[in-house]
Order: sequence, then structure tokens, then C-alpha cells
Amino acid sequence: MNATSLIACRECDFLQWETPLAEGGTARCQRCRAVLYRSSPAKHGHVLALAVAAAVLFAVANCFPVVGLEVNGTRVDTTLFGAASSLYAGGMWPIAGLVFVTTLLMPSLNIVALIYLLLPLQLGGFPRRPENALRVLRHIAPWGMIEVLMLGMLVALVKLQHIATVVPGIAMGAFGAVMVLLAAASTAFNSRDLWARVDPGRGEGGVTLVLPPRSASATAARAGLFVCHDCGLLSSPPAHAHAGRAWGASRCPRCRAALHLRKPASLARTWAFLGAAMVLYVPAVLLPVMVSSTLFGAQADTILSGVVYLWTSGAWPLAAMVFIASIVVPMLKILSLAYLAWSTQLRSAHLPSQRSHIYRMVERVGRWSMLDVYVITILVALVKFGTVASIDAGPGALAFGAVVVLTMFAALSFDPRLIWDAVEPDDE
Repeated sequence: MNATSLIACRECDFLQWETPLAEGGTARCQRCRAVLYRSSPAKHGHVLALAVAAAVLFAVANCFPVVGLEVNGTRVDTTLFGAASSLYAGGMWPIAGLVFVTTLLMPSLNIVALIYLLLPLQLGGFPRRPENALRVLRHIAPWGMIEVLMLGMLVALVKLQHIATVVPGIAMGAFGAVMVLLAAASTAFNSRDLWARVDPGRGEGGVTLVLPPRSASATAARAGLFVCHDCGLLSSPPAHAHAGRAWGASRCPRCRAALHLRKPASLARTWAFLGAAMVLYVPAVLLPVMVSSTLFGAQADTILSGVVYLWTSGAWPLAAMVFIASIVVPMLKILSLAYLAWSTQLRSAHLPSQRSHIYRMVERVGRWSMLDVYVITILVALVKFGTVASIDAGPGALAFGAVVVLTMFAALSFDPRLIWDAVEPDDE
């Protein structure tokens, strides 16, 4: 049986056949309901136009101030890079680096990779080594957080309007437009089509081989096949690979990514990141994330006191969003990942579909915990009026930023296919 259109779900490893989709349709896994692929109606030229427009506006956003603050004729404004630089100058270089990576570096790489891939195609050529750019797009996807930055700016504006006159800058509108353009480009971009062009002989994700009789097994692993997490190609191990250790050294024949039946040491790495996040969550909530200094003294604010301030100021929708993003989401992420890791380690076969859904939700909401980090960044950069008033980042900001990053690493380290391994029969 030729398996050219056979694919494996990246979340449960279930083998299934590709089916033609209507324009704009979505194919989901028959077992865990994860999205397998989409049929995008957009053409490469349309996505390229979105990426070029995003590049122009992203340059504008970084050349002009995001917001300004005016007090008694004295005006302070800042660019996003300037805000990160203020944190760095104040000794908060880990937070400065986190802001730079998630709001400047990763969106830049996203835009550059899209243009690198699509511009040669639009001109009738083909990009050189496209597999590298496609791999970059996949790996940076969780770390670009312009949409969270925009919400953080809104919260910062509400806090600043009680201090002085707030003057929104050109960059704020430009960042909002970049957010919309990148979201549209990411939705319309069809990486499966690009991978098919990289290696047309292999189709869009299937193996170019006749499956052995044991392929009646439900999963790729039981059929002796690898699914590449970078390009989605389903492939058989090399002829010389006959043991787990040899298989671990295999490379995808299409994109050269390392192939493993399951992520190496998945549970151990998940527990390590999760344990560190649990330890740091307490100081992240209890220690001050900001220290405000005025002529009348200094005031330390925790995340919870910031929520109370927004609530008493009448901005209760923002207070609710900050509370959910900065308190509830990190706590639920830690509890959910602990439950997933614990139940998987016990090889529990209980409710695998629901546990897979929990994993997808954890991945989807993880980035929104960065909200308070961006609020602090804007406030620290703008409230600089010498001895009259200033705001500095507190130790709680370091702990909170670490919690966000560690929980994201924990989610990325966890292999959801392990949930379904306990459901599979032990016999081959």
C-alpha cells in the first residue's frame, strides 16, 4: 500500500489519511481533535504583501516614541527599545533581554523569514535553503508577543493618566497595525505548501514507501515510523537503525532535523522547569514588582496591589484582565502541567482526550502572563522626573518574568504523545 498521503498527528501520533479540504477548511485528528492542517485560500503574493507592510510599519514603530508623559512642561517619551534600555540601565538586564527578545527580535525574525521565503517565489525563483527559514518560523512562533505588548501599553496608559498628561505616540498605532498584519500573515501562510515545494517528491507530509504489514498499528511509533516535528514529514528509519539509540541519531530526510520517537527526557525536563517555576511563583506574587519614589517617600507595589489600584480607579475590566493574566494564568499553568506530567508518569489511561485539550490550552494562553512585564517596562521608562517622581522595577519582576519563561519551557518540553502511549496495547 503506498502511503504518500499518510500522516501522523503531532500530538497523539495517530496515523490517518489526508483528506481533501474545501477552501478555508480545517482537518482535525480523528483521535485527539488536534488541528492537522488547514486549506488556506490566500496566495503567496497576498502573504508577502502583508509581511512587507508589517516590515515597514515595524520600522516606523521602532523609530518613533510609543508614548509620552508630560508634567509641568517637562515631557518624557520613549521608544520600545529605549524602554528596554531603561531596564538594562537599572540593573534589570534579564527583564530587558526578555522584552527585547519577545517584542523586537522574534517579530523581526518572523517578518524577515516570511519575506525571505515568499519574495523569490513571487519573482519566479526559489529561496535558498528554505528549510532553515521554515524551521525558524516554527520555533519562534510561541515567543513573539506583540499582542500582549499592546494590552500592556493600554494598562500602562490607565495607570499613567493619574500621574500626568499622557500623549500616545505614532509607534503605538504602528505596533497595533503590525500586530494585525502579522496575525493575518500567520493565519494565511501555508507552511505545508512550502514544505511540499522544498521536497515535491515526498508530497505534503507523507512517506514515499510501501508500509510493512505491521503498519496496521494505530500510531507512527508502533508502525516504526518517525514524524518530524519541524516539517511534518512521516519517514522510516535508516536501514542501519535498529535500536532506540540508533533511531535517536536519525535525521529527517527533508529538513535534516533530529528525529525521535518521543521528545528525549520529556518528563524529566518538564518537571525541572516546572519545579523551578513553582519555587519562584511565591516571590513573584509577594515581592514588589515596582517601587515608586516621590518627594513624599517610596511605595512598593506587588502584582495584587496593582490589580487593586486599577479596580479602585474604575478600570475594572483591565483589573480583571491583569488579575487573570498575571495571577490566575500562571497558577493554572503550573497546576495543569503538574497534573499532566504526574498522570503521564503514572501511565494513566484516564481521559486522554481531555488531557490533550488541557495541554493545548496551556500552550495557547501561556504568553499572556507577560502582561505585567510589559506594563512595568513602560512605567519604568516614562516615570523619570528626577527627585520628583520615578518608578523602578522591583525584585518581584525578575521572579515573575522567570516564572513566565519557565512555564513556557515546561509546556514546550512536554510531549503530549506520551498521554496516548498509555492507551496503546502493550503487544505489537
